[in-house]
Amino acid sequence: MLFRFCLYGFLKNQQYFEPFWILAFRAKGLSFAAIGLLIGFRELCVNLLEIPTGAVADVLGRRASMIFSFFAYIGAFVLFATFDRLGLLFAGMLLFAAGEAFRTGTHKAMIFAWLEHEGRTDEKTKTYGYTRSWSQLGSALGVLLAAGMVFGLEDYRWVFWFSIVPYIVNIINFMGYPAYLDGPRGKTANLPEIVKLLFASLRDCLRRRRLRRLLAESMGFEGVYKVSKDYLQPVLHAAALSLPVLLSLDGRRRTAVLVGAVYVVLYLLSSVASRHSHALANRAGSDERGARRLWGLYLAFFLVLAAGLLTGVSPLATAGFVVLAMLQNFWRPLLIGRVAGESGSRQMATILSVESQAKSLFAAVVAPLVGWAVDAIPANLGTPRFLPAAAVGVLIAGLALVVKPKSRE
Repeated sequence: MLFRFCLYGFLKNQQYFEPFWILAFRAKGLSFAAIGLLIGFRELCVNLLEIPTGAVADVLGRRASMIFSFFAYIGAFVLFATFDRLGLLFAGMLLFAAGEAFRTGTHKAMIFAWLEHEGRTDEKTKTYGYTRSWSQLGSALGVLLAAGMVFGLEDYRWVFWFSIVPYIVNIINFMGYPAYLDGPRGKTANLPEIVKLLFASLRDCLRRRRLRRLLAESMGFEGVYKVSKDYLQPVLHAAALSLPVLLSLDGRRRTAVLVGAVYVVLYLLSSVASRHSHALANRAGSDERGARRLWGLYLAFFLVLAAGLLTGVSPLATAGFVVLAMLQNFWRPLLIGRVAGESGSRQMATILSVESQAKSLFAAVVAPLVGWAVDAIPANLGTPRFLPAAAVGVLIAGLALVVKPKSRE
């Protein structure tokens, strides 16, 4: 099963549009504010759908939820590839959000159900980090293929069309998952059972101090990363146009070369980070102490990013984005292991969905604000116009370090 879990992550991250997400929307004529609204709308829809879909997965079965998720993604890719109208792009974001909502938390619960079945529950952080490392390797290959598509076809639409293929393969992969990974579930899929599980999970998250803290940390650490990470694309685009090399290539091809090179390095380093996140926790003495150290590094490298953007030194800003991606991949397995340790198997998919919903809520609010702030800064200033993407990270990381966690209940 470990192979199938790794294959899932590898295929899931063949999102060839991801390193060109903002650039593709800019090519459709959208402002950064409009892109921020699209991202915020996506995260709001995820926020509204996530907890109910987690409860549905715990009642109806996780395999069916995953298959539906990937059909929703495929519908979104078709809309993104075909249309430029903002209304239809919002419809695509709704489908994409449905895919995220039915997937996030559900597959992690399947991994933990397998560990419980195998008597290996003490390996949560290590196993999730290992499977996540294969996801990042998938992203590294994906960005090479995506850069080749943009370079050869000179049209961002193709990165959406080609993303459909690995998602169909992943649907076939899910069909080989054993039935016990559906987890403990009711014999009948009735609404009262879903609502009961939903509110029990919400009650636990609100009443238990440990879970409240973890949800707040997820909102801050991963919510900020969601909002900030894609601004690497316009920074690289600006750098590509100013490079005194590859002058024989047009702007889009030069951007494809630079984006491909940087994102391959980013994903390979992220894969290493995910695979060794458990080592960080062991060296720190616990997942909690490891997370505390990561918050300090998070603040430091958001400051590096801010310095690179403010001074217009693109390599420094790029290095800041790359290291922040590494830190996020150290962070995610630590957080998931901590959340899983506070959850019962009956509610696991639901509580993990609550966790994911928390960061989506933050991103839904902050993404449009950052987009508007970027648009408000004159474009002729260059990279300093993207400073709001770094400023929000400095603020949140600073607050997280000031407000220390209380002792365990």
